[in-house]
Amino acid sequence: MARTFDPATREALLARVRFYRDLGLTEFYRRPVDPALLAQFASQESIPGDQESESSPIRPNLGAPGFASETWDAVSEPILYEEPTISPRKAFNAPPEVTAAVPAADRASALLLIREDIGDCTRCALHKGRNKIVFGDGSPTARLMFVGEGPGADEDAQGIPFVGKAGQLLNNMIAAMGLKREEVYIANVVKCRPPGNRTPEPDEGNTCSPFLFRQIDVIRPQVIVALGATAATYLLGQRQPLAGLRGRVHAFRGSQLIITYHPAYLLRDPRQKKEAWADLQLAMRELGLKPPAKG
Repeated sequence: MARTFDPATREALLARVRFYRDLGLTEFYRRPVDPALLAQFASQESIPGDQESESSPIRPNLGAPGFASETWDAVSEPILYEEPTISPRKAFNAPPEVTAAVPAADRASALLLIREDIGDCTRCALHKGRNKIVFGDGSPTARLMFVGEGPGADEDAQGIPFVGKAGQLLNNMIAAMGLKREEVYIANVVKCRPPGNRTPEPDEGNTCSPFLFRQIDVIRPQVIVALGATAATYLLGQRQPLAGLRGRVHAFRGSQLIITYHPAYLLRDPRQKKEAWADLQLAMRELGLKPPAKG
């Protein structure tokens, strides 16, 4: 007999699942304890990884204004979960040594050399299902860099990071900071789309992330914003709860690293936009930026 839940209980359970997903605990979804229960939830709402996709479920806006506006205040609602203590379960490669600085005038060429080194990559299994390698996008001399998890369907089709729904939200976030997309640089941990938008496996992330570190070393951004738990995991070389990493500045490869939520997660849970804006304001303070005046 299938189990049924009242709306409040179901929402609380889904909120807990989203919380674990944002921590990068993909094993939570791959080890079904109650197949009938999980099948019931799957028929109502799926919860993919951080990658953006045209099929990603978007939760209804619960009253929080969108990022397109310059007001980022979110509706105050009760938190439906408690943060658990998470122990790392898989090993991640430590970041490589920082390479020599590249003059600003040579950074575009240096990035092109990295892309040529990647080539038509077959270093991990992700190449089997990709359409295009998604290398990066933006200014080679950017002071601000965003790092996500991996390409979604739109990115895989166009070869450009963050061009789908989550990308539109990221564009609005950048605009709210008083910047334009072409003034920042955007890249992902992995350059090929994982099947079904799942979280990259450690061997995939460890294989691809050295190219990301090379991009970072060429650009030398003043501030890096990690979007989501997977980006934070590979940048820091260890898995920690996202809540324990947010709200402070981490020293990283000569840059200031700030952790926030992935835009795809914010689409599913608009209540967290207020927290994300607080993270971006922290980045703005490091950059000496003020939000644009309201028109």
